[in-house]
Amino acid sequence: MTHTLAHFRDKRLVTIFCFGIASGFPWILIGSALSAWLKDEGLSRSAIGLFGLIFSVYSVNFLWSPFIDKIVLPFVGRLGRRRSWIVSMQALICCCCLLIATLDLSSQLYWLAFLGLCIAIFSATQDIAIDAYRIDIIGGDKEAMAASSSMATAGWWTGYGGLGAIPFFIADLPGWGWQTVYVVLGIMVAVLMAFTLISPEPTSSQTTVFQASKRTSTLSNWLFDTLIMPFKEFFTRNGVSVALTLLLFIFSFKIGEAFLGRMSIVFYKEIGFSNSEIGAYSKLINWWVTIVFAVIGGAFTIRFGIYRGLMVAGIAMAASNLMFAWMAQVGPDPSLFIATVIVDGFTAAWSTVAMVAFISLLCNHTFSATQYALMASLSVLGRTVLAGTSGIMVDALDGNWSVFFVITAIMVIPALILLRHLRSRVAVLAD
Repeated sequence: MTHTLAHFRDKRLVTIFCFGIASGFPWILIGSALSAWLKDEGLSRSAIGLFGLIFSVYSVNFLWSPFIDKIVLPFVGRLGRRRSWIVSMQALICCCCLLIATLDLSSQLYWLAFLGLCIAIFSATQDIAIDAYRIDIIGGDKEAMAASSSMATAGWWTGYGGLGAIPFFIADLPGWGWQTVYVVLGIMVAVLMAFTLISPEPTSSQTTVFQASKRTSTLSNWLFDTLIMPFKEFFTRNGVSVALTLLLFIFSFKIGEAFLGRMSIVFYKEIGFSNSEIGAYSKLINWWVTIVFAVIGGAFTIRFGIYRGLMVAGIAMAASNLMFAWMAQVGPDPSLFIATVIVDGFTAAWSTVAMVAFISLLCNHTFSATQYALMASLSVLGRTVLAGTSGIMVDALDGNWSVFFVITAIMVIPALILLRHLRSRVAVLAD
C-alpha cells in the first residue's frame, strides 16, 4: 500500500490536476449551465437534448489531432508544442463566453448555438493537447499513468463540479441573470490561461518535434506521417480484430452514463429542485465525492489492475443509474438526492480513472495526441451524438423518468461482455 500511495507524491500530478480543471470546465459552459438557462427560458426536453449535439465535436476531434502532434502554433510557439495549443484554445473560449453574455435568447438562439459550437471545437482541441501533455510528461511508467489518470479525473471534476456550482448560485441572486453568469465564467477561463503560461512543457514533446522535422523531406511524407501512420501503427500493433474490439468497448462503456448525464439537470428541475439546490447537491457534493474516489480508484487500479478496475466501474455505473430511478419515484427528497449524488460520483470517478488509464496505455508515445484523441473521441461519442436523443427518449416514454433510468442501466451490459472477451489483452497492457 505504501508503494501504491508513493505514486501520488509525484510533483507532476499537480500540473496534471490543474490541466484537468481546464479540461472539465468548458463542459459547464455548454452543458450544465447552458441546459439550466435553456430550461429557464422554457425550451422543451427534446430541444435541450438536441442542443447538446454541439458536443459531437468531441467525437471527431481525432480528425485534426495529427496536426496538434506535429505543429507548434506561431506567436505562442515559444511555450512549446503542447502549451501553445492549450493557451490559444483557452483564449478563444474566453472570448466566446464574453460574446454569449451579450445575447438575448428570445431572438438570438441560433447565435447561442453557434458560439456553443465554437466553444466545443476549441475545448475539444484543447483536450487533445492536454491529454498528450499528460502522456508525454509521465512517460512509460504504467503505475504512474494510473496515478496521473486519477489526478486528471479529479481535476476534470473540480472544473465541472467544483467550479461548475458557481453559475447555479449566481443565477439565483437577485438582479443576476445568465448573461452576467457568462461574464464571470469568461473571467474564470482567463485565470486558467494564466496557469497554463507558468506550467512546464514536457521535454519529450519538444524532442519529438525535432525528430519529426528531421525525417520529413517532402509534403507527401509529412502528410503520411501525420495523418496515416498513427492509425496504421495502432491497428498493426494490436491486429485488426483486437483493435476493432478495443474501440467498440471504449465506445460502448459509458453510453448509459452519457444518456443519464445529458438529462440530469432537466430531471432535477422537473422534480422540483432549484438552481441553488442543484449547485449544492449535484455539483459541490459530487465534486468532493469524485475527488476522493478518483484517488481511491487510481490506487485500486494500481494495486489490482485495469481489468478489475473497469469491471467494478461498469457494474457500479448500472447500480448508480438505478438510484436515479428510485429518486424519480420518491420526488424532491434532499436526503435521497445527496445519496444518489454520492453513488453517482463514486461510479463516475472510478470509471473515468480506469478508462483514462486504459486508453493511455494503448497509445504509442510517438503518436500520443492522435491515438488518444481517436479513442477518447469514441469514449465520448455516446455522451455527445447519441445522448443528444435522450430528451426524445424521455418524451417518447411520456416523461417516465424511472423507465428511462432503468434503460440507461441496462446499456452497460454489452460493454462488460466485450471487456470479458478482452481480458487477456488488458492483462498484457498492464504487464
